[in-house]
Amino acid sequence: MTDDIVFLIDCDNTLMDNDRVQQDLREHMEKQFGAEARDRYWSIYNALFAELGYADYLGALQRYRLDAMNDPKLLLMAGWLMNYRFADRLYPQALEVIKHLRQWGKVVILSDGDVVFQPRKVEYSGLWDAVEGNVLIYIHKETMLEQIELAYPARRYVMVDDKVRILAAMKEGWGERLSTVFPRQGHYAFAPDVASFTMPDLTVERIGDLLDYDLAAFSGRQKETIS
Repeated sequence: MTDDIVFLIDCDNTLMDNDRVQQDLREHMEKQFGAEARDRYWSIYNALFAELGYADYLGALQRYRLDAMNDPKLLLMAGWLMNYRFADRLYPQALEVIKHLRQWGKVVILSDGDVVFQPRKVEYSGLWDAVEGNVLIYIHKETMLEQIELAYPARRYVMVDDKVRILAAMKEGWGERLSTVFPRQGHYAFAPDVASFTMPDLTVERIGDLLDYDLAAFSGRQKETIS
């Protein structure tokens, strides 16, 4: 069955304040292991991100472990990550926005990430239930348009994401079938290269602002300027 419209929504820094999650992790690591160990972990994390193209917190922890085999506290770090209270880091009205969009079409969480930590984040935040299990997690979601269509066939799509680069790439692939929505949240939203990409169809300051828009706003016919 082909839906008339499917709403695709990113997770990190779109529905969830992932910058705050990372800050909490930094503070926890410094408290438990010291500033040097904290900086070492994030150095590994950034190198792994550049290598894989997605955030791999547990993979970075595995590599970090090679330099700290005899530290028993390190064994507790994975548990801290896996049991983090992700629901506390949802942006205000994030769940209400999902409910708002569901009155017009299916809502799907479309995220990049690993196959262990990212699904747990979506589940433990309450997002998994909010979208009734409609969750897709890839490595580079902007290159997976064919797979997305197979999973959720639709005449039109709306993509909500804090990364203009992702929105522009998906727009290039789907053309006018896709309306792009840019919530200007998180550090990626203010990257120096934002203005170099195709302007999103709709820009809002926070995810909760979408509660003020009706279905016509997601038609993509009128672009709003990024100031």
